[in-house]
Amino acid sequence: MKSTETIIWQDWDLSQIINGEEIMSPSPQKPHQNASRNLQWTLENYVREWDLGAIWNAPFDVIFEEDYNRLQPDLIFVSKEKEDIVQDWIRGVPDMVVEIVSKSTIKMDTVVKKEIYERYGVQEYWLLKPEKRVLEIYVLNNGRYEMYASFGENDVVSSPLFCDLAFKLNIIF
Repeated sequence: MKSTETIIWQDWDLSQIINGEEIMSPSPQKPHQNASRNLQWTLENYVREWDLGAIWNAPFDVIFEEDYNRLQPDLIFVSKEKEDIVQDWIRGVPDMVVEIVSKSTIKMDTVVKKEIYERYGVQEYWLLKPEKRVLEIYVLNNGRYEMYASFGENDVVSSPLFCDLAFKLNIIF
C-alpha cells in the first residue's frame, strides 16, 4: 500500500543567526552524528540519574537575542534551576553547550560560537573533535573561558558542572 501523504518539514530549520547574520548549514555527516548520539546518550543517562535537568539536541534554537544571536548547539544542558528558559525554544542562557567540530565548522565552533557563548555566560563549553578523537572542556571564569581539560580517547572525562560524571571518551567514537 502506497501512502499519498506528503510530509512537510516546515519547522525543521538548519539556519542560525550569528552576530546578526543568517547562516545555513548542511546536515552533519556520519562521524558527527555517531558522536552526537553517543555523547547525548551518556549525558542523558547521567542527568536523569541525578535528576539535574534536561539534555536537548540540535536542531533546537538557543535564543540569546531574537534577531542577533540564535544558535543551534549540537547538545544543550539546562539545569532544573533554569528550566523556565525552555519554552518554544530555549530563550536564555543554558548551563552547558556542546559543539561537534568538523572540517567545515572549525572556525565557527572554535572561535565565533565560543566567543558568543562566553559573552552570554554559558557556564561550560564543550568542543568535541571526532576526527582528532578529542574533547575540550572550557569553564567560564570571571567572564572568560579557561580550558578545564583536554581529553584524548583513552582518558576518563570529568566536568566541574557534572561532579560525579566519569566516562572513557572512546565510547563516544
